[in-house]
Amino acid sequence: MRMARRTVHDDRVDDELVARFLTDGFVKIEGAFPPRVAEDCTRLLWRETGYDPADPGTWKDPVVWVAGMAQGPFAAAVNSPVLHEAFDLLVGEGRWVPRYSLGSFPLRFPHAAEPDDAGWHIEGSYLPEGESWYFTNLRSRDRALLMLFLFSEVTETDAPTRIRIGSHLDVPPLLEPYGEAGVSGLEIAPRLIEASAHRPLGYATGRPGDVYLCHPFLVHAAQPHHGTRPRFMAQPPLLPAAPCELERRDGNYSAVERAIRRGLDPRAPKGRGELRDQPQTARSVDLSSADGPTAADRR
Repeated sequence: MRMARRTVHDDRVDDELVARFLTDGFVKIEGAFPPRVAEDCTRLLWRETGYDPADPGTWKDPVVWVAGMAQGPFAAAVNSPVLHEAFDLLVGEGRWVPRYSLGSFPLRFPHAAEPDDAGWHIEGSYLPEGESWYFTNLRSRDRALLMLFLFSEVTETDAPTRIRIGSHLDVPPLLEPYGEAGVSGLEIAPRLIEASAHRPLGYATGRPGDVYLCHPFLVHAAQPHHGTRPRFMAQPPLLPAAPCELERRDGNYSAVERAIRRGLDPRAPKGRGELRDQPQTARSVDLSSADGPTAADRR
C-alpha cells in the first residue's frame, strides 16, 4: 500500500503512520532522501570496501562492516525533513537526539559462504561493565528507534533484512522481569525466537533512498546473499534524549512507549500481519515530498 506524497501537514497520514507502527512495529518511508544522495553515499562506501564495483572477483567476503561515516551525503540522508517529521511522530518532539553521521553498515555481497550473523534478535544498545554482549531493557535505554537506510535497490533476492511483523509486542513481557539492569541479547535470544515464531514474515525491500523506522524491540534477522548484486544498507540507532517513560501523568506517550505498554497489557491487541496485499514485501507509508559500527548494531 502507498499513500499520496504530500508537502503539508496531513493528520490522516500521520495517524495512519502511527497506527501501522503500533501494529506492525515498523513503517517504511519511501523516498525519505533523494536517490542522488544514495548514489553519493554508495560511492563512498565502495571506497571503504576496497572492492571493485565492476569486478565481482574482488568481492571476497559475504559481509563487509563499515563503521561511522560523517561525510556530507550521510548527514543529508539522515536529516531530511520527512525523517525529522517521522521521528517527532514516533518518538516525540524533543525526545530524540539529532544525528550527523551514519554508522554500522552491513554491506552484503553475493557469496557461497554463509554469514554468521543471521539469527533472529533485537538490538542491544548498552554494554554494562564486564559484559561482552550488548544489553537492552524495558525502557529501551540508549535507543529510540532502529533504522534501516537503503542505499542500493533491495529485492527479495538481495538478502533483505527479515522482519517478524508485530513481534515488538511479544518482547516487553520478556524484558520486564530484568528491570532497569536489562538483559543481554545472547541470554534472551532463545525466548525472543520462541515468543515471536507465530508472527508473519516481512522483508525490508525497497529502492535507494527508502528508510525503515523500526521499534527497538522488533525481532529481525539477516540472511545469506545468493543473488547477483551487493546490498548496501545502514542500520544506525536513533538515540533518545531520555529513556522511555511508561507511566506519564499527562498521558503524552510516544508511539514507541504506547507499543511497549500495549505489549505489557495482555488485554491489548497483539498486532496483525499487514502483508495481505503484498505477500512478499513489507508494506509502506510514503510521507516524502522529495523527488526522488557498534557491535550492538551488527545485524
